[in-house]
Amino acid sequence: MRLSNKLFVTLRDDPADAEIPSHKLLLRAGYIRRIGSGVYAYLPLMLRVLQKVSQIVREEMNATGAEECLLPQLQPAELWKESGRWDTYTKAEGIMFSLIDRREQQLGLGPTHEEVITTVARDMIRSYRQLPLNLYQIQTKFRDEIRPRFGLMRGREFIMKDGYSFHADEESLKKTYQDMYQAYSNMLRRAGLAFRAVEADSGAIGGSGSTEFMVLADAGEDEVLYTEDGKYAANVEKAVSLPAEAETSAFTSFEKRETPGTGSIEKVCKFLKCSPTQIVKNVLYQAVYDNGLTVLVLVNIRGDQEVNEVKCQNELTKLASQFGAKTVLSISVPTNEIIASWSTKSLPLGYIAPDLDDDYIAGSKQVHSQFVRLVDKTAVELKNFVTGANESGFHVVGANWCEQFKLPELVVDIRKARVGDRSLHDPSQTLQIARGIEAGHIFQLGTKYSEAMGATYTNEQGEEKPLVMGCYGVGVSRLVQSAVEQSYDKDGIIWPVAIAPYHSIVTIPNIKDAQQIKVAEKLYTELNKAGVETLLDDRDERAGVKFKDADLIGIPFRIVTGRAIANGKVEVVKRANRESQEIAIEEVVNTLQQWLK
Repeated sequence: MRLSNKLFVTLRDDPADAEIPSHKLLLRAGYIRRIGSGVYAYLPLMLRVLQKVSQIVREEMNATGAEECLLPQLQPAELWKESGRWDTYTKAEGIMFSLIDRREQQLGLGPTHEEVITTVARDMIRSYRQLPLNLYQIQTKFRDEIRPRFGLMRGREFIMKDGYSFHADEESLKKTYQDMYQAYSNMLRRAGLAFRAVEADSGAIGGSGSTEFMVLADAGEDEVLYTEDGKYAANVEKAVSLPAEAETSAFTSFEKRETPGTGSIEKVCKFLKCSPTQIVKNVLYQAVYDNGLTVLVLVNIRGDQEVNEVKCQNELTKLASQFGAKTVLSISVPTNEIIASWSTKSLPLGYIAPDLDDDYIAGSKQVHSQFVRLVDKTAVELKNFVTGANESGFHVVGANWCEQFKLPELVVDIRKARVGDRSLHDPSQTLQIARGIEAGHIFQLGTKYSEAMGATYTNEQGEEKPLVMGCYGVGVSRLVQSAVEQSYDKDGIIWPVAIAPYHSIVTIPNIKDAQQIKVAEKLYTELNKAGVETLLDDRDERAGVKFKDADLIGIPFRIVTGRAIANGKVEVVKRANRESQEIAIEEVVNTLQQWLK
């Protein structure tokens, strides 16, 4: 492709609305253009990169025996109501674009396709002889992000590969899950990316287990906790660890003490001269279930620890059936105004004890009449601890479970793991932290969707059983921007060779020099014929402008037909490390072919 004939416009300054380097560079280099909030046009250079990434994804998926299909983007609401996710996606998380057609029927633009593929399986799979089955697609998805940001990282329209597998049992699912784990690792390696596979929370997708594939980058929105021995890595939402040992309490007898102005852990510790590891902190949450019921939650946790709200929501979701619901729409720390709407009297905020009375809750059909009480494992182990006294300005010291306070029945792990914690698999290993961009996510769904939607098969004994499912997603457009975020310098993008839009660019410093043009045209033709995808910069621009543009768009190899042609050579510059060398004109094609291999 000749740049003189190409839609090629670069910017010298960073766009005002771009926040991170990859977003700025993709806009400046003419790969994308913003059309609206979270909506971008993929211009010719970007489309070539997307096609290369898609091809890598397609080849690795096909190698596992998966078959490609294409599912509808427009999805009937009835399918989502069958699975129980319509309200979650349109109200709680609010990420689905929903609409009503001229026949007054509700529809959604697909943010994901579990419901559609389960419908296909329900209609077409009858026997165990058809299993296992693995289908995937590469297409546009839609999500109504509250705050679209970072270009293609968090857009409202994006390209994704999503795959779904169907099985007769968990053993078969786990085998495919491992195949997908390997396929995803292959995809990212082939794309030239540094990544880490981490344990993750399944979120609204659901299922018994999941793994995220994180492209390591400083601008990543996710934090990954890992050990140096390479045996553990997890998203902070999922991570588990051993906290620091609690200090021995100095209080040997139980008593109530006046502690004015100590509504925070820091102030209590200073006033009582104690460690936060000796305190039981009592945190109040409210959970809203999908049937409209609000449930109030009291969490007991060690004073130096923080509640992991994702883990907390997962624990509360397990209790949904007790309240006639299917899932938790949201959890939050209630404001004073919200507390006043359901509390019969003023709560001693900052001084709450583990035995806060249910009488604080006013009778209401919308609010459950009793607290759900959860105690984190870190608090269970404490002896002679400090905690609130259910009276403003007072704490108790020297308290113990099963003596002064009843231990809640629900003992759970809902603390946030953090840097410096000891690892469960080897306490000598401490957790380190890195930032990452989620490029892929695989799930063991189990029978969540098949049971809800009646997707069954007949086993060898003639019994009807729910299909066991897996789900596997790769953000194709997100992966492309992740590559830029991981590899750039002050002058522009540094594409990994495997996904660069072109392998090389032949630059003519002076288009009025007939010899430069002749050599450039010859190399341009021969390189493309030899399978080295090559651009020709034949624009009527100064040499400096052309060199800057070549650096900005990140083409791996730049071939300059400058003064060296007098000696039968051209200058070849490697974009990754700026290494420059003069190579005989007749050896250029063979040299680049070898480098590409």
